[in-house]
Amino acid sequence: MIVAELPAKFAKLESDVATARGAFTLFALFLREDVPDRWDLIISAPWASADQEQALDYLVNRIKSDLGPADLTQLSRIVFIDPTDVSVRALNRAIHVEHGSVEVRDGSFFGLPIKHAFIITSKEPSTAV
Repeated sequence: MIVAELPAKFAKLESDVATARGAFTLFALFLREDVPDRWDLIISAPWASADQEQALDYLVNRIKSDLGPADLTQLSRIVFIDPTDVSVRALNRAIHVEHGSVEVRDGSFFGLPIKHAFIITSKEPSTAV
């Protein structure tokens, strides 16, 4: 996948999943420095926190069906973080976006050095309805 296509494809997926399952407080793609060729999909949503195993199965199936199996191989892992986590809330306050894409390079998130990131949705849990 061409990196330029990545945020648009995952933004559409995020919007569709939010409509079907509920809002995200954070939906982002992170390219960690220690895994330079695979992205982490970062998910924070009340519905995902309630049953992470079911949420993982649902997201994997949606990625396969909506984007294709090749796009799933671009991911290193899918990480679930509670919407009330201090780091999520700090990111929500710093970056406000919904169903879009804010690009960040050479940052640090959740204590990890991140080479490249696309923040697709980041909004305070109280506004994620």
